[in-house]
Amino acid sequence: MGEFWPVRDVLAHLAGSWRVERSVRDLAGGDAGEFTGVTVFGPLAGGGLLHHESGTFRWRGVARPAERTLRFLPGAAPGTADVRFADGRPFHGLDLTSGRHVVGHPCAADLYEGEFTVRDAGHWRSVWRVGGPAKDLVLVTEYTRGD
Repeated sequence: MGEFWPVRDVLAHLAGSWRVERSVRDLAGGDAGEFTGVTVFGPLAGGGLLHHESGTFRWRGVARPAERTLRFLPGAAPGTADVRFADGRPFHGLDLTSGRHVVGHPCAADLYEGEFTVRDAGHWRSVWRVGGPAKDLVLVTEYTRGD
């Protein structure tokens, strides 16, 4: 990706509804799947945003409902976020002031390496590379503002 679109305040930028299209590739086994749905970033009591994603995940020809919830809290620096799992465990920081942010998250024996990029006010993307003894995946998610 060439140019990035700087975001002064990640929480203000993400607030609202986004259409989601995610591709999932298993690099070891060659399988591919996709998720389509919606992510809503709504107000969270005490500050921040509650991220709720819902839609349909298709894998190996089978479609099933899927959802997840994250908490995007105000980060240590102005305009940044501290992303946490629904139960409050830390996930990663998020600083889009340059329009791009790279993160790492160890999860048991796996390592999640993520890159977030913003194209403009209505489009952003995340790419996660997941590697470990049982996983070898690439997840690419395109977000398009939906409200």
